Amino acid sequence: METKWLEDFVSLAETRSFSRSAQLRHVTQPAFSRRIQSLEAWAGVDLVDRSAYPTRLTPAGQTLYAQALELLQNLQATRAMLRTHLSAGQDFIEFAVPHTLAFTFFPVWMARLRERFGPVRSRLMALNVHDAALRLTEGGCDLLIAYHHASQPLQLDPERYDMVVLGQETLAPYARAGADGQALFRLPGQATQPVPFLAYAPGAYLGGVTEALIRQAGVPVHLDRVYETDMAEGLKLMALQGHGLAFLPGSAVQRELTGGLLARVEGLPLQQSIEIRAYRARPGPRQTVRAGAQALWDHLMVDAQTG
Repeated sequence: METKWLEDFVSLAETRSFSRSAQLRHVTQPAFSRRIQSLEAWAGVDLVDRSAYPTRLTPAGQTLYAQALELLQNLQATRAMLRTHLSAGQDFIEFAVPHTLAFTFFPVWMARLRERFGPVRSRLMALNVHDAALRLTEGGCDLLIAYHHASQPLQLDPERYDMVVLGQETLAPYARAGADGQALFRLPGQATQPVPFLAYAPGAYLGGVTEALIRQAGVPVHLDRVYETDMAEGLKLMALQGHGLAFLPGSAVQRELTGGLLARVEGLPLQQSIEIRAYRARPGPRQTVRAGAQALWDHLMVDAQTG
């Protein structure tokens, strides 16, 4: 038996929807259904009444739901105590951060945070967006910092996770600057001569935002996809070498713009504002939040309210 099966089951009991719970748990619906079936096989009894809609639990399922809530809360509390011992009283705050934000936003944000909040003992885990979100949902970090855009929402249940907006980021096309200071390429390109496009690999968060932005251009945009990678830093390096244009967050290119190495690609007003958010698991009635993490969260909430 795996604890993630219990977490899946609790989510299903609360949403009463296989599809909604699959989204919240960041798995496909078939995979989510298999995990519920595995839990039923372990229990030796049906936990879900599949003849009803919306989904409802059997009497055995109701019993397990109550027990699973208590068990998971106890496990999280135990893990928090163990992590406190591991930190040897230093109260490290653990952040799960997608790669792009880890390289661009996080160092600058942390410097400003120390000026306003004070010293912070931090441990950074740089991951892809999916794995970073899983760290939070599985109790493996104190805070998740991630992008948010309506076209690519993170499916985190607001009943179980607190959120605060840390700032805004702008995604726009950039390319190597020529001798005149202008980008080597111009949009929208031509059907016979498309612009070389340095793209995010399928599944990358900023790739989804970029695709939505291009669809909203209002005119055909002619791009030749010549390169793919998951990371904005990788796209930036290729753009610096003149291989094409890339849609990059502003925080990733500030130094290169100031130095005249990169320039904004002109021709179409393509840019997209994206929120940067912090998330944490909402503390339960029997769960103790470490003092440092709680103090930081309180500071972020006040900071957001005062602008």
